[in-house]
Amino acid sequence: MSRRELADFLRRRREALHPDRMPAGAVHPHGRHARRTPGLRREEVAALAGMSTSYYERLEQARAPRPSPQVLTALGTALRLTAAEREHLARLAGQIPPRTDEEAVRPPVPEAALRLLHRLGPLPAYLVDERENILAWNTAATALITDFGRLPVPERNVVRLAVRLGGTLCSAAEGAEGAEGDFARQSAAHLRAASARLPGDRALGELVNEYAAHDADFLTGWRSHAVDPVPALRKRLRHPELGELDLEVQTLLVPGTELRLVLYSAEPGSASAAALDRLCAAATPAP
Repeated sequence: MSRRELADFLRRRREALHPDRMPAGAVHPHGRHARRTPGLRREEVAALAGMSTSYYERLEQARAPRPSPQVLTALGTALRLTAAEREHLARLAGQIPPRTDEEAVRPPVPEAALRLLHRLGPLPAYLVDERENILAWNTAATALITDFGRLPVPERNVVRLAVRLGGTLCSAAEGAEGAEGDFARQSAAHLRAASARLPGDRALGELVNEYAAHDADFLTGWRSHAVDPVPALRKRLRHPELGELDLEVQTLLVPGTELRLVLYSAEPGSASAAALDRLCAAATPAP
């Protein structure tokens, strides 16, 4: 059980709840607007969860014993946690055992995932593990982003490349309008969830510290215990040969693993889609 992390997570989720959006009777009378601190009060969360205020206060003060699964279920409902947040809460509370050293060793990439990766044709894509290490990629990804095979293995990491290349996997890329910072927040969500599965992982801790020092959006996401990743990112990329491309980056979980498939695509019929087709056709060897 990680008492400090659990306490910080509960406090931040409580502070994120807006009193005006809670059902009638969930907050103190006349207390919806006259508040000196954000979110709900501790006694309000305790009442919603059906527990004593003193016990909930001890949880937020990192002084309580390990909460039971029933308590965690009640807290998840009271704090309106998502499925990913409920799992994260259970891990912090020690109800889901952390991964052992043997389990944390990277297993081989499933053959089915590799076949899918290379059948995506003109869609640039790569596979990453929970530490954001890039394990496999297709020809289109090499043409669009970089030749991953020429990089030292420690540098084949989404976050490390983001630090080195300036915010994304491409040195000339930026968030589309209204989506600035989404990449950093998504990385924070993935790594925060991984940190609960792999507590004490030295390489993961170094990666978090490296990116936190580089990107304020990542640091904000990390400190807020955000564990719900952004499902799709919009990127505007200025490619040295093709010019400006408007792309969508989607992330899919490979069933039965902790691997994720990351795909770059463009709106069908758009100039960006035509440019991607030209780029990947040029990069694919003739049969």
